[in-house]
Amino acid sequence: MVSLDHRLEAYRQLRGSGLEIGALHEPAPLPKGVEARYFDALSEQQAAALFPEIDATRFVHVDFIGDLDRKGLSQFPPSTFDFVVINHVLEHLANPVSAVAEVFRIVRPGGHVVLSIPDKRYTFDRNRKETSFDHLWSDFEIGTEESSDEHYIDFLRSAAPHVFKEPPENLAHHVSRCRVRREHAHVWTSATFRAFLDGVFARLGLRTLCLYESRGESNQIEYFSLWLKSD
Repeated sequence: MVSLDHRLEAYRQLRGSGLEIGALHEPAPLPKGVEARYFDALSEQQAAALFPEIDATRFVHVDFIGDLDRKGLSQFPPSTFDFVVINHVLEHLANPVSAVAEVFRIVRPGGHVVLSIPDKRYTFDRNRKETSFDHLWSDFEIGTEESSDEHYIDFLRSAAPHVFKEPPENLAHHVSRCRVRREHAHVWTSATFRAFLDGVFARLGLRTLCLYESRGESNQIEYFSLWLKSD
């Protein structure tokens, strides 16, 4: 099992009251006196039904339900939270740029954002082509709310190649299942994800400062980072 100890330095810097997005059964361990509420597209009961391979007692209680690709965070006014944690969520979304913009909108100036994604080189995505910035920015500009079938077919080619040995008519079922479970639509390495963030911050005029960063080369799993939202 891969260690996540590289995350602890970032979590120790969190203060106040925050929001964790997509925690499912692995919420961030927070310092004493720091509290978080939980946001997801599904209730814990729905998540348990969709992911039977996970012990149902481990899912966090979901305080807020919404779809990040369909303005799910619009229920929160600007500067609502002292911090937001969003680990291994952006790769599942149709519109990661919009999600990043919304996350920083709901964090107060001087607050923190924890952002991470799996580094494709250490996952079942290793054989997939990295998602380009132009593709993601185009999705943002046109307001994409749902990933196309091609994203999930690409996922299946890498993560479940046996599917393509089945009768062709079975493919639609597998794609539908991927869509329901919101499997990985986008992939990055640590370097390309950091470049993605830098590009998003620049184009959206977001003033941020990276306080901590751990890349796949050192932790063997992900790009993980802590950001300060500047005044």
